[in-house]
Amino acid sequence: MAKRLNNDSEEDKKRRLNRRELNKALRIFRFVLPYKITFIIGFIFLIFSTLTVLAMPILAGQFWNVAIGKTEWFFTSIESVAWAFAAVLVLQGFFSFLRVYLFAQVSERTMADIRATLYGKLITLPISFFEKRRVGELNSRITSDISQLQDTLSFTIAEFIRQILTIGLGTVYLFVRSPQLTIFMTITFPILIIAAIIFGRFIRKLAKQSQDQLAQSNVIVEETMQAIQAVKAFTNEWFELNRYKKSLNQVVNTSIRVAKYRGLFATFVIIVLFGGLVAVLTYGAYLVKSQAMEVGELTTFIMFSILIGGSLGGTAELYGQLQKTVGASERILEILDEESEINLADPKPTQGKSNTLITDSTMPVLAGNGQVSSPIKGKIEFENVQFSYPTRQDVEVLKGINLTVNVGEKIALVGHSGAGKSTIVQLLNRFYGLEQGKILVDDKNCQAYELSFYRRHIGIVPQEVLLFGGTIQENVAYGNPQATEAEVIEACQKANAWQFIVGFPEGLQTLVGERGVKLSGGQRQRIAIARAILKNPKILILDEATSSLDAESEKLVQEALDELMKNRTTIIIAHRLATIRKVDKIYVINEGKVAESGTHEELSILTNGIYNNLVKLQFEMQINEN
Repeated sequence: MAKRLNNDSEEDKKRRLNRRELNKALRIFRFVLPYKITFIIGFIFLIFSTLTVLAMPILAGQFWNVAIGKTEWFFTSIESVAWAFAAVLVLQGFFSFLRVYLFAQVSERTMADIRATLYGKLITLPISFFEKRRVGELNSRITSDISQLQDTLSFTIAEFIRQILTIGLGTVYLFVRSPQLTIFMTITFPILIIAAIIFGRFIRKLAKQSQDQLAQSNVIVEETMQAIQAVKAFTNEWFELNRYKKSLNQVVNTSIRVAKYRGLFATFVIIVLFGGLVAVLTYGAYLVKSQAMEVGELTTFIMFSILIGGSLGGTAELYGQLQKTVGASERILEILDEESEINLADPKPTQGKSNTLITDSTMPVLAGNGQVSSPIKGKIEFENVQFSYPTRQDVEVLKGINLTVNVGEKIALVGHSGAGKSTIVQLLNRFYGLEQGKILVDDKNCQAYELSFYRRHIGIVPQEVLLFGGTIQENVAYGNPQATEAEVIEACQKANAWQFIVGFPEGLQTLVGERGVKLSGGQRQRIAIARAILKNPKILILDEATSSLDAESEKLVQEALDELMKNRTTIIIAHRLATIRKVDKIYVINEGKVAESGTHEELSILTNGIYNNLVKLQFEMQINEN
């Protein structure tokens, strides 16, 4: 992560807010289009608000003009100017409220759309994407980067435009009223603008570095919370705290540097701005003395100068914020530009769409992306499958796997750890693309099936069960969100989970805690089995599904699994060989190849066979344990 963050910082050093980068970043603002009417109305009120602000210096000058007996327009008395001032203040407050309220509406709704779209993109990305990223980094994208966009949309853009309007309209007005003094005043503009660009770029680099370091510290928190049991088991609380403090110190040091240079820039702006103001006052005083300018006009000019100078100083800060937004937009767009596995454009199951589950019809249905989704029966064939993980291209995990599972058959995959058993079922689930060979399901390439439709026909009970932090009912119903409570109860009974569920005061509504920490390993395993039963898949994958159960529960759950496996194609990843004696065929995987295949009886008589040796080894371990 640190390496990635450093690379990001190096890229940002080379990045400038040019037209190309700005156009790329503006792509994110397509999310504003559904609310463009509200945005335009808010922009109109922004203009009105700016105009009322610019009217105040003019009215302030009129006070002095009326006081010395000079009338202009309908300002004939101090009271008339005061009433006009009061009306402008009321209008200013009204326009400002509507501007802020309307932009907030656009901002909140747009950010909700972006968050939903980004989350939808993340959950549809392939497994290979998550192997290259860390959870803390992705969490930073969906929190801090989108918050940066939200600040920009709700405040920065409006304020930046307001200040540009103030500078432009104010300068034009002053030039029309007093060309000499305006030209004298604008001498300081280039100094401020050049300084703003130089300081803005430098401050942006430091601010970006601080943001990346903060994301890195968030990764530490994320990882620690996910592995809290390991942290406590190894008594590494102080180690993790020190690691987090060290990361935070980097954030603090960088942020202090940012504050230091921002302070220096603010000091520079104040010196130049007020120095220029003093010069304008001096020159204006000579003009008043020579009767080339009225006192009221000088007052108006000075107040306009203050407004324009303040806007110039604020523009530099806002420019830096816009630069940070460009970086945040690009990070979000990088994720949104990734290629998804499935399309969530139509979340509601509809006949003929890609996410329609067909279970009874024998007619093929054309999926939303042009793929044919025929009802799956469960025949599986691996033909010369070779594979290396994207993150480990130099290590060939599977080296020409060939195996066949007929409809309704039960097979087992056995072998040493790292032999490739889990990789085989991951490829069957299409978590990764194939390099060579092909996987056929019902005599069709598995890639030809629409992915969501295809995976709905595959159920899995993993060895390490991770539950969601909701209720037991919600976790079981995850296998079929449309299931009734009666169907959930039936699935729990078949999985031998109902016995412990009714023992809880809340029953099915019992909260399982984060990742299921309130349940024992065996209880979590039975919840996963109930979930698979409720899904009612055509292809079932069992990754040593009874490994966490005691002897009595194992017997009952094994009976439930035997019933579940009837008329279903079942692949069992076996570690305990005693559980696979009744399968139709056993495939022994060794170093990415099928080394042996046959029934338990056939493989047991191979004197020097791998399976025979594994059986003997486990038998000896059982004797030693007893």
